[in-house]
Amino acid sequence: MASSFSTDLKLELMVTGENSGTWGDKTNTNLNLVQQAIAGFESIAITSTNTTLVMTDAQISPARNAVIEFTGTITANATVFVASGIEKTYTIKNSTTGAFTLALNQVGGSSVIWGTTDKKIKGVYLDGTNANTVDLSTLGGQISTSTSLADFVVGPNELDTASVTSVKIASFAVTSTGLDTSAVTSTKIASFAVTSGALDTASVTSVKIAAAAVGPTQLQNTSVTAASYTAASITVDAQGRITAASSGSAGAGMGIPTRYSVGPTSGTHTAGPTANRMAVYMTAGGGGGGGASSPNQAAVAGRGGFGFYNKPITQPFAQPFAVGAPGAGTNTNAGGTGGNTVFTNVGTVNGGAGGSAGLGTPGTAPGASLTYPSSGKDFVVGGAYGDPGVKNACMIGTNGTGGVLVVFENTGT
Repeated sequence: MASSFSTDLKLELMVTGENSGTWGDKTNTNLNLVQQAIAGFESIAITSTNTTLVMTDAQISPARNAVIEFTGTITANATVFVASGIEKTYTIKNSTTGAFTLALNQVGGSSVIWGTTDKKIKGVYLDGTNANTVDLSTLGGQISTSTSLADFVVGPNELDTASVTSVKIASFAVTSTGLDTSAVTSTKIASFAVTSGALDTASVTSVKIAAAAVGPTQLQNTSVTAASYTAASITVDAQGRITAASSGSAGAGMGIPTRYSVGPTSGTHTAGPTANRMAVYMTAGGGGGGGASSPNQAAVAGRGGFGFYNKPITQPFAQPFAVGAPGAGTNTNAGGTGGNTVFTNVGTVNGGAGGSAGLGTPGTAPGASLTYPSSGKDFVVGGAYGDPGVKNACMIGTNGTGGVLVVFENTGT
């Protein structure tokens, strides 16, 4: 009967009466194969995405080694295959470079996988169908309290720089008695890491806060939008914090005079860019005096109308205006009518009527917030007047007074 070979290590199983004269050599070969399975090491370069570890009958083979190190640069996820049916344990180190996964698979079964950044040693066993990981996640049992690490058994020299991370330290696990006086410095405390819940009532005192230590980056934002507010309305809480702010009316500022024009004249008035209200004083031209028909006849001209207008405006504001001319005095019975003063979209003030044998009609200011009584002031014997009245012994009436436009805007203090 011919020899056969074992399933797991491919050792030659000789039968009695076979291989006469070669048993010694074949036995030595079997011992070397067992030695490779127990203590063998091999570094294997991964050169493609699929690599097969072979185990040949009665020959030293890569798949039989106890310890295997995979090397080489992988440019895609790679898989190493071992034939199904083999039952064996391995210690495997992933020394490949390249951010890709490496898997050990027993053909047709599940795999042990190293992640893209996992360059570690794993214990692996094959059960004939699947590759399985041997680590703390697959082992049962736990470390009991009585056998846990004693205080300070792990010193700083036994830990690398990155071995202790915040996720490995339970909340409040490190107490004040576990820290020396200088262990906690400002550079070790992240911004906003210490919250109000971690501080007792008396822990933060004025002597513990350095001058200018609390700046904009240390203060929590409020609901108030950072901005410049005009005539602001603000709300302050008991701690002195501004909790609300809004711009008030620019009308809170003092009115600034921006125009004084005397008739006859015209043009366009452009309001200041920050104004939203104007105070406008307007008078129309006074009537001119008329010539008297007899020495004792009165010829009194009508005074120009006067009005004050409180005008809210919307920017941009630019409107034409015309300031009334004075009425002309004449040597005839009736003097000239004073010109109207007109400010578009604000108001119109009417001129006074010319004087004649009697009182000329005064002008009016429709729609004004405030009007001033307009009337003639005196009579003229042998003449007339506009405004103010002038007694004149001659027979020729005097000219009236020109209108006036005065504008105030709420643009400052």
